[in-house]
Amino acid sequence: MLVIADSSPIHYLLLIGHIELLPSLYGRIIIPEIVVAELRHQRAPETVRNWIEVRPDWIDVRQPRLTASGTVAELDDGERDAILLAIELEADLLLLDDRKARVEAARQNLMATGTLGVLEAASQRGLVDLPEAISRLLATNFRVAQRLIDDLLARDAGRRE
Repeated sequence: MLVIADSSPIHYLLLIGHIELLPSLYGRIIIPEIVVAELRHQRAPETVRNWIEVRPDWIDVRQPRLTASGTVAELDDGERDAILLAIELEADLLLLDDRKARVEAARQNLMATGTLGVLEAASQRGLVDLPEAISRLLATNFRVAQRLIDDLLARDAGRRE
């Protein structure tokens, strides 16, 4: 499975102690060079900066060859380059959290999910306790509508019945 990631899912999975879900679910992950820079940024948490400095071998870094135009060009750098790489490499899945970027991904006919989708997929495979992971996620500065959390936890509870 060819998976491209923006910085946000990596950032938050690191903060909640579940970065190992990415290789468990998807194998290798490709990130744009700008995402490396975002994860190294001085405002990124130390945990995130330290991780990207000695990134695991399941992370590949690539620079997109395509040039952004139209609405893709209006996105933040990491999301823009992740979408460009996903188009260029014909990725199976794109990991990003930003709503505007996910709308653009859908417009480009790309399959996308975010941090919550990763956690739900991991829960379905028995890799994570979803309520505990969501609780940790909500203790960070992750922003999400409560309705989405409620729906996610209800689906999870239904699967466990």
